[in-house]
Amino acid sequence: MHRQQWIMILCTAALVASFSKEFGQAQEPAPPPSVSATTSQAPAATSNKPSKKKYSHTNDFLIRGTVFTDKALSFPGVQLRIRRAAEKKFRWESYTNSRGEFAVRVPQGSHYEMVVRAKGFAEQTRTIDAKAGGNEESMAFRMQPTAGGKG
Repeated sequence: MHRQQWIMILCTAALVASFSKEFGQAQEPAPPPSVSATTSQAPAATSNKPSKKKYSHTNDFLIRGTVFTDKALSFPGVQLRIRRAAEKKFRWESYTNSRGEFAVRVPQGSHYEMVVRAKGFAEQTRTIDAKAGGNEESMAFRMQPTAGGKG
């Protein structure tokens, strides 16, 4: 019986040692690339292709605000569309949240036009100057029911 216990202990130790060896190799960092590998990749990095820069939103202009009904209640689900003042195509679109609030980021340096629409209410348009100092504009809209619409 004593001999079987020793065999079991030795087998367990051998098993643990093999796992620790494999685990230790998996945790070692990869060896640094050889000098020949880095020199062969250098010409590829200096190709004629222009590198595409990733756009950062750090300097964007923030347009935020709240939309209310004609009874001064928050108005969820109102459509907001924004375009540059000189363009016909709307480039940004959003909707108000459950509290009637919105926030949209646009690039600085342009004049923008914002159109606010909701079914049964008159469409409203505002111009926004993102050229002037500051990086944020807050606004509030009070929607008015159309003549035939129900508010």
